[in-house]
Amino acid sequence: MTEQKIPQQTPPTSLLRVAVLALVAHAVFSAFSAFAFATFLVPPYPEWLQTPTNQRAMAIGYTWGGQTTVVLGAIAGLAFLMHAIGKRLALITFVVAFVLALSSELAGTATGFPFGAYGYTDQLGYKIGGLVPFNIPTSWFYMLVASLAICGRTLAARDDNASKWWWSLVASLVLTAWDVSMDPAMVKTRHWLWLGGDLSDAPALLRLIGTPFFFGMPLTNWLGWILTGVLVARAMLAIVPPTTWARQVAPHTLPLVLYAVNGLLPLTICFAQDMVLAGVLGTIAMGLPLLLAFRRRLPQHATQHATLAR
Repeated sequence: MTEQKIPQQTPPTSLLRVAVLALVAHAVFSAFSAFAFATFLVPPYPEWLQTPTNQRAMAIGYTWGGQTTVVLGAIAGLAFLMHAIGKRLALITFVVAFVLALSSELAGTATGFPFGAYGYTDQLGYKIGGLVPFNIPTSWFYMLVASLAICGRTLAARDDNASKWWWSLVASLVLTAWDVSMDPAMVKTRHWLWLGGDLSDAPALLRLIGTPFFFGMPLTNWLGWILTGVLVARAMLAIVPPTTWARQVAPHTLPLVLYAVNGLLPLTICFAQDMVLAGVLGTIAMGLPLLLAFRRRLPQHATQHATLAR
């Protein structure tokens, strides 16, 4: 009788360990920021925060907190992707996503297209070209990694052109779901500002999509997110096709956790600072794809491929 060998689980690689540690740190920073913006950073500020020492600490937190949180998320996303598909492909994917997202953000902040008239404050770190904080395109990258991982669990994986465009659209919608709560929260905490403009003489369609309607945000913002998300995701899928995302990325739980953690801060701010509608809609928008992804039964070969401890 031939003895059956029990398959051995591949131990986590150093890259996966880096990804997990960065994700944990990212979650800790996000949780602390959520607590702060839900309690003592809500005006009027408490008396104990008015001391010179605490004012200096708050200034440091505002200067470094947001950008450190995003950088940790980017490290988690990039290290994980390098573990899942290889260093070379992951780095190429990161560079392409970064450049395309940055180009869209630079166009948006300089011209108002495709998002509308907006601008970033100094709370998110060094601004490329004096317009876009360096960690904005990095957040596009790692949240699209998470969104494409969700696609890998919920969509049929084929590498034809039509499937790549379909995946790009769905990934952009999953990404845009994040902005339902994030945009109101970040405007409330002055990470960026909607500048508006006089649209009284504009065509009716432009007035419709360009007039602020959702906590100071115009519809052009979500349309810009979807357009940019589709283009960036499609470029990522040209480098790493859907079957690879489904086989090598989607079985891991890390991208799903990364996606969920990034909803923690904006949702908390919305519920704590009188933007309940944004909080409720944001919870539904992000919760639905996460629920579908976690409930999806993966093929046996895919679950065996995953090496992230659950």
